[in-house]
Amino acid sequence: MKVGLVGLGMMGSAHLTNYEKMKENNTGIELVAVCDVDAEKLSSTEATAGNLDVSKKKLDLSPYKLYSDMEEMIKAENLDYVDLCLPTFLHAPLAIKAMEMGLHVFCEKPMARNSAQCTEMIETAKRTGKKLMIGHTLRYWDAYVFAKNYVENGTFGKCLGAYFYRGGSTPIWSWDNWLLDDERSGGCLLDQHIHDVDTIVWMFGLPKSVSTSALNVVKGSGFDIVSTNYIYEDGKMVNAQDDWTINGGSYVFSMLFRMNFEKGALIFENDTLTVHPEGDKTYKPKFDGKNAYYEEIILFNKLLNGEENFDYIKLLESHKQTIILAEAEVKSAKNHGLLQEVIV
Repeated sequence: MKVGLVGLGMMGSAHLTNYEKMKENNTGIELVAVCDVDAEKLSSTEATAGNLDVSKKKLDLSPYKLYSDMEEMIKAENLDYVDLCLPTFLHAPLAIKAMEMGLHVFCEKPMARNSAQCTEMIETAKRTGKKLMIGHTLRYWDAYVFAKNYVENGTFGKCLGAYFYRGGSTPIWSWDNWLLDDERSGGCLLDQHIHDVDTIVWMFGLPKSVSTSALNVVKGSGFDIVSTNYIYEDGKMVNAQDDWTINGGSYVFSMLFRMNFEKGALIFENDTLTVHPEGDKTYKPKFDGKNAYYEEIILFNKLLNGEENFDYIKLLESHKQTIILAEAEVKSAKNHGLLQEVIV
């Protein structure tokens, strides 16, 4: 599989690192070209880009053909797919363009800036026959997959309550400061909180309504602090919170969840999952240490070469529901937490 990476920011550099590992592991997946509009990132064979921990990591770009325009790259290279690690407002137009030019697309989360764009992306995938996958990485994260299985299989009985949190420093490192521009990113709610919104859709389906309290802190940004209650017919309590205004002397980030069941609980914090069976000793499951960012790309490639045959259109529809749910949260927040019905 010949791949062109579009975007060399924080996520792009993380994807590039994983493609390097895939080559080392002889997966048959080869990154051949890199595209970015920022000439400074491509001006040296050792570009500096933010990694997942927002540290400064030197990336050796010398093995790759370098481009500043995606269409030019697609025309010049014999690619199987493009990997889009772009600002949210560019996801839909460039994914659609790439599919119309005959390529499959792996696109970072969130799917698009709004649900109407999600519909356009899905319709383009159907019309062109090209496969599209969205990088909502928590669906491949060991602890979250473990929790999903407990919900689905009723291992501890019914889920009574689920509480999700993530938060960290204000993202001041993005190209052209797009992350702090509500029109382009949707703020914390659509960029960071969206991880947990997608997890909730994946685990529980859409709620009937939401009540969201949110606050704008950074001028020009969207909602930077958010707390949402998700109302389900069966009465279970589900809440998700996010806050990217936690600033200090260095970059900070954390994500965690707690899920209570009729006969036990799951607690994930400090990157460790603890299982609490009712009336029994707690234990920490041992995982194989797989990187979810690596695994989602591997899965996409298995779909392309026929080793996997999952319904990727159904998966896209699920990610569209995530955006629909986030849009309901925005409406509720703008109405000071007024209960907002979720309408598909």
